[in-house]
Amino acid sequence: MGLPPAGLDALGGHPLVAHAARAGQRLRLLDADRPWLLDTAVVIAVSVLFCIPDLVHSGGPRGMRIHATRLPPAGTLVLQAALVVPLWWRRRAPSATFGVVAAVFIVQWTVMVWLRADVALLIALYSLAVHGRLRHLPWACAVMAAALGVVAFRVSTAVFFGDALFFLVSAATASVATGLVLRIRRAHLAALRERAIRLEIERDQRTELAAAAERARVAREMHDIIGHNLSVIIGLADGGAHAAEANPQRGRQALELIAGTGRQALGEMRRMLGVLRDRQDGPGLRPQPGVADLEDLCERIRSAGPRVLYRTVGAPESLDPAAQLTVYRIVQEALTNTLKHAGPRTSAEVHLTVDEAVVRIRVQDSGQRADGPRAVPPGDGGQGLSGISERAALFDGTVTAGPAPGGGWTVEAVLNLNPPPAPESRAT
Repeated sequence: MGLPPAGLDALGGHPLVAHAARAGQRLRLLDADRPWLLDTAVVIAVSVLFCIPDLVHSGGPRGMRIHATRLPPAGTLVLQAALVVPLWWRRRAPSATFGVVAAVFIVQWTVMVWLRADVALLIALYSLAVHGRLRHLPWACAVMAAALGVVAFRVSTAVFFGDALFFLVSAATASVATGLVLRIRRAHLAALRERAIRLEIERDQRTELAAAAERARVAREMHDIIGHNLSVIIGLADGGAHAAEANPQRGRQALELIAGTGRQALGEMRRMLGVLRDRQDGPGLRPQPGVADLEDLCERIRSAGPRVLYRTVGAPESLDPAAQLTVYRIVQEALTNTLKHAGPRTSAEVHLTVDEAVVRIRVQDSGQRADGPRAVPPGDGGQGLSGISERAALFDGTVTAGPAPGGGWTVEAVLNLNPPPAPESRAT
């Protein structure tokens, strides 16, 4: 259905058609650089084809009972110039060109002078239909009809008035129709070019937006991976430094935990970079963390000092992988902020509730115990809570964070797993 007929394919691939298309393209390029060349060529062609025969054989067509007025060569040359020379401005001032040629044409036929150069009136009408203002075209057609009526009346001694008028009006109609078809084709091609440019711009914009979204996603993942693991490593290092003198065994355990956390962070970094390189079969690729990994996450936080209590209500394992990754990253960021700002001597509670299509996450810590009030988490750059909010927004969720009534800090997130209703359903 969408394939063109075989005959059109054969015609489009014909050498003559290809040569004609290339010649037309070269002519358009030349006309765009030097438009006066084509206008001059038209004037010269009309003069050679229609003016010279009038100078050689004057007095009208032979064999017809038309009493035409004979003018001296100088008078014929003046009328020919008045008809043909204005065609040089037919594209720059089409309305004025048609008006001048039509006035000369009417005067010429009023005095009953027969000239083959009258074809200039059809060319001027065609040029007006192609290049002129469309609101001038009806007036030009009315003037053309009046002028052709004069011609039909003048030649009615040899040709029936209706036949002459029909032939002349048909020629004028063909000129207008040809001009309008060419004008519509040019407008259609211009619209196609504009649409192609607009589509190219939209494609580039979509590419830039996709790249920006991917950069934001990668930055969010890298912040979660590096920020969490570095916070755990720093907590372990601080605790190991204090325990090294009193209990060397505890210091050794801290160093082993630091090494394990560093290896895990390095593995996650390699996995992330592998995805960015489009590596489908690289070694060490694993699924993204989910709800089942929250216990290991809490255990890593506990190894850095804080006491962490993890509770679940419902069936979090039934969530889809995207929702599980969001829940994991939110809890990870909240516990990282707890370790970073409340220190290793705090205690934290993690509550995860899954109620049908709503997931509620609550992470609350007891705050600092020894060294003053708790610092606000976003104060170190604002990436933590903003990352949590961005992840919750993917599921039409909300995030609240602030000081707890009894001290410490609370982060609460609510995820809506049901997609929002379509506009049509809301309208009904």
